[in-house]
Amino acid sequence: MGERTDFNDLAAEAGLEVVRTAVDKAIRQVIPAAEWPEPILPGALRVPDIPTSLLPGWLGDMVGAVADSTQTPSALAVMMALAVVATVLQRRFEVAPYGDDYREPLCIWTLTALGSGSRKTAVINALVACLVHWEKLERDRLRPEIARAGSARAVAKKRIERLLADAAKAKDEAEREGIRAEIQREEEAMPEELRAPRLFTGDCTAERLQGLLVEHGERMAVLSDEAGIFQVMAGLYSGGVASLDVFLQGHAGTAMRVDRAGRAAHVDRPALSFGLTLQPGVLADVAGGRRFRDSGLLARFLYALPASNVGKRDVRRRVAIPEAVAKAYEYGLFKLLEDTPRQPGKPRVLACTEPALEMWLDFAEEVERQQGEGGRFESIADWTSKLPGAVARIAALLELAEVGTSAEEVSQAAMERAVALARLLIPHAQSAFGLLGSDATDTDAAAILKWIQANELPEFSRRECQKAMEGRFRTLERLTKALLRLSLQDVVREFKRPNKGAPPTTAYRVNPKALSTESSLSP
Repeated sequence: MGERTDFNDLAAEAGLEVVRTAVDKAIRQVIPAAEWPEPILPGALRVPDIPTSLLPGWLGDMVGAVADSTQTPSALAVMMALAVVATVLQRRFEVAPYGDDYREPLCIWTLTALGSGSRKTAVINALVACLVHWEKLERDRLRPEIARAGSARAVAKKRIERLLADAAKAKDEAEREGIRAEIQREEEAMPEELRAPRLFTGDCTAERLQGLLVEHGERMAVLSDEAGIFQVMAGLYSGGVASLDVFLQGHAGTAMRVDRAGRAAHVDRPALSFGLTLQPGVLADVAGGRRFRDSGLLARFLYALPASNVGKRDVRRRVAIPEAVAKAYEYGLFKLLEDTPRQPGKPRVLACTEPALEMWLDFAEEVERQQGEGGRFESIADWTSKLPGAVARIAALLELAEVGTSAEEVSQAAMERAVALARLLIPHAQSAFGLLGSDATDTDAAAILKWIQANELPEFSRRECQKAMEGRFRTLERLTKALLRLSLQDVVREFKRPNKGAPPTTAYRVNPKALSTESSLSP
């Protein structure tokens, strides 16, 4: 870098712009732009497509047909389809990767962010229609039985009311004891309340969700394209106090015990799935608070932020979902729903084959090594820490979707699909957390990049950066973390600049591709 020092001396003496231009040209010649990888610019992360081929058989066929028919990004249909399959299978099955007592429930939380007018509702309707149909068929089938049980319960309650009145009028203890025994027999003979089964809801309070879990086999799902559920979480109906316990417990499958005046909910293994589609601005508005991040709520979602097709769709093209594909999809879901118990039993556990386990462990180890301080995933370590568990869940769901409920273990093929999907979801999660404004280091890195671009800097020293942005970086530690983030994202590279008679200065060369605000970056 002696040439760089000579040019700087000339510039200081002459102050000529032409000399500075020569300096910039010389610096760019040191590392040609072609030798730099594409940078990952803060706040504008490139996100990959999520192909429908990751889902097997009838499920992948339907997802592809829905995406094609609605002219929407395939990621939207893939994520919603995963939530639908989880809705059908959760609580009835679990996955034990090691084959021991470490188990993951099969509930999945997906959240896809797309702008207004991107046909999110059309995708949800196409994939959820089968669940609505199944609920209606079950409601019609059980109507006589529900009516009989309801009338028997009503008669029993009236008899108990009369017996209680008789007991109050009894003249001696023996008579009262006889009436109490009769009341007990009536209560024991009273049939359980029967309800038509429900698989999902669109919006409900935390308290009502607890009731739905009790009433419907300890499982429930929220499938919606509205942000109401986040407002409920934030305390819309609880005086602004966040109400998150039922949601967190529903994802982890931990026992729920609620005993309050007028309300009780005892659930041993709750299973709660989400399939949400929101506008990016709405997501940032309702889910950007620290309470959601610190509680681990946001770390439980699998995010997709695909590029919108709005403005690129062919309005003259109309392709309906093939009837054979739609029927196969409905048949597949109905087969998975066969023999669904009214009352929750013991979940059936799927272990992993040896190759599937090794593949899962390799992925988990790879993630673990990159989420420590200074690692690629440091800013989303809360999310990546839960990613291996999510991969095990997805693999089991895909195995059951392909093989059916007779599946005994998770195959290598299902694990391959799940790991491939997880790798694609990582940049989507990084983009989502950037949108939520939850990463202070990423915000700092974006500010440095803006300074670099505004001044068209091919290189700069750490001291120059801190002096120029002293209002933001009052400590060297904060600046260093932001510069390290830019280094990991191939925006800058650190080097030691010679400093006449003094220790070398820490400086950074800038990726020429990052100097253009028109870098090939997705929204």
